Amino acid sequence: MSSQELASLDQRWIAYQDLPELTNHWYWRPGWRADRQFYTWHLTFEQQPELHRLVNDLHQYLAIPGLDLVPLDGLHLTMQGLGFTDEIADVDVRAIVAEARRRCALLPPLELTLGPVDPDAEGVGLLVQPWDRVDRLRATLRAAIGAIWPAVPESPDGFRPHVTIAYSGSPAPTEPIRSQLANLRNRPPARATLNQVSLIALRRDNHTYRWTTVATVPLNSI
Repeated sequence: MSSQELASLDQRWIAYQDLPELTNHWYWRPGWRADRQFYTWHLTFEQQPELHRLVNDLHQYLAIPGLDLVPLDGLHLTMQGLGFTDEIADVDVRAIVAEARRRCALLPPLELTLGPVDPDAEGVGLLVQPWDRVDRLRATLRAAIGAIWPAVPESPDGFRPHVTIAYSGSPAPTEPIRSQLANLRNRPPARATLNQVSLIALRRDNHTYRWTTVATVPLNSI
């Protein structure tokens, strides 16, 4: 684990000790509503048995009031948003995907570890390591968007790779969750190898993120 990742993990754990209650993750952010979808690049984890075993194990201890457990087919790592589906022309989507295919073909597959647990006010995640490989993929996606559009949505700064395994569903007290997490922090991380990144149309459905895959872009396809 790099010093940057270790520092983030330790700082966030210290801050969590002083957090009295959760913040409801499911408030409606600007532009969102029940019938709206959002184009975004995600890493998804459909065929990752080692990660699934870890998450199933952790979920046994996180079935706590205030937390909404993320189903295995909802595990994801948010990479880079494009915008709401009703505001982006199909021709732009196709052009961005084509540019992303060309650029991502030069990148190696992502070999990551996920863990330990890494909580904050809106839920419980898994630390993703190493950050630099995920950062490189995100920068490549942003470059693909920038080749088509004059401006790339979202800031390049403040990105922290993580995979959420439980979202906060209400302003519940954190003390019972802290007690469980203290016992879970030493669980061995899971390994995952990812060979593609996906452009998805994301929606919210009963305190869960669901999506339709619009395109998959292979890594190392040359």
